[in-house]
Amino acid sequence: MRKWIVSLTILVPIIEFFGFIYVGEHLGVGKTIFLTLATSVIGGLMMQFEGKKIMADAKAQMQDRQIPGRTMVDGICIFGGGILLLIPGFVTDLIGFIMVFPLTRPLVRILLLKWIGKKMKDGTITYFRR
Repeated sequence: MRKWIVSLTILVPIIEFFGFIYVGEHLGVGKTIFLTLATSVIGGLMMQFEGKKIMADAKAQMQDRQIPGRTMVDGICIFGGGILLLIPGFVTDLIGFIMVFPLTRPLVRILLLKWIGKKMKDGTITYFRR
């Protein structure tokens, strides 16, 4: 796990730097800075709107005595995508929008559920049933 964190800590800023250079050459410095700020603001607003919707869905499911498992996974996607949208950069913004946008979120949900299932089979994630 530490190798992944160290690798991402080194690679993400390098990739984002080259992304800024590429976009800056094509659009100019002012438009690049504006685009970076705009994606952060739009991403924050999307995260807030989608988060409220997911919380309302989870609350309704719990009142109907259902377990909001898939809704919670959507909430995790929205939270992670929102964090990525607040980080300045175009690659993280693209991944963040994919995680927050309702039409593309199921793709991330499927990958996340497969990863969780694998970890539960390996025994690295423990779950309890009543």
